Amino acid sequence: MRTRSFVDEPATDPVLLRTLAAAGLPATGRFHPKAGWVSRAWVGDEYVVRLNTDERHSDAYRHEAAVVSLLAGSEVPHARHVAHGDGPDGPWYVSERLPGRTLYDAWPAADSHTRQAMIESLGAALRALHRIPVPAGLLPPWLAHAIAGKKPWAAFHPPVVTVALQLVEDARRLPGHDSRLLTDVTDWVQERLVLFAADEPVLVHGDLHGSNVIVDQGRVTGLIDFAEAVAQPADVELDTILRWCARAREYPPTPDEQGLDETTLTKVPGWLHGAYPELFEREHLRERLLFYDMYGELALYAHHPQPGLREAAQYRIARLLSGHNHLDQLIW
Repeated sequence: MRTRSFVDEPATDPVLLRTLAAAGLPATGRFHPKAGWVSRAWVGDEYVVRLNTDERHSDAYRHEAAVVSLLAGSEVPHARHVAHGDGPDGPWYVSERLPGRTLYDAWPAADSHTRQAMIESLGAALRALHRIPVPAGLLPPWLAHAIAGKKPWAAFHPPVVTVALQLVEDARRLPGHDSRLLTDVTDWVQERLVLFAADEPVLVHGDLHGSNVIVDQGRVTGLIDFAEAVAQPADVELDTILRWCARAREYPPTPDEQGLDETTLTKVPGWLHGAYPELFEREHLRERLLFYDMYGELALYAHHPQPGLREAAQYRIARLLSGHNHLDQLIW
């Protein structure tokens, strides 16, 4: 999310006032509005108030509250949960306001030393996150419903290793699917599932990029938006971060804005490697990362409503079968 206006506004918005009342908070102080992909938000001196605007993610805040409760008392920097609920305007969530601003906002003006410090601090935060005990099978509700075929797919990451073959079968039900390609994908996936047989799932944020990290004075003050958190292998987190580094323009804070310039992120994998080397030390890491990417492309190919994006995913699936994707342009 990113600020729409640089001018703070009193708490006069009727929706904001209703949400503050529902949370048992006073309607005092100044708030400034922010926009997101699936939410509205108001940032105050002490609190951040969010309102869900996409019914496909109606259970997101309930999931986020449960995940954030796991972080209490830990070394994971995060925004303390204040209250959440459902109201006449939709699901809402109130958290404390963290010092600083998003990594997305801070990055362009930061010098190289500050950028390195922020990424090293992110590495420490992720190491702490991945040590949090996690309930077995933790999934966002929208993802659990999508996998079960009860609701449409609201998003296409984070990957869930055990669902990859199901996605191939989902794609086979599409009219006009490439059956030869999917036969090759089935063999490709089956050959690589053994790479994950001994994995121990950890708590993975699931959507970690510049807009979901708060920084201040060269350090991470909080990871935010745990609505897509899952219990999966730790390098699922690395998959998301590396995709962000390689394709940052596809990760703007709102649909009408631009993502960061990828050329400014070239050193991020190396800095992260130095701060959290264990994340990069899995045997067959590149093959595992290719597998996660294949999952995402299969989800798009099988379930995205726009034909053009399904066609683009089909092209990238063919590239993955030959061992190539966005990782080719990254160095760590």
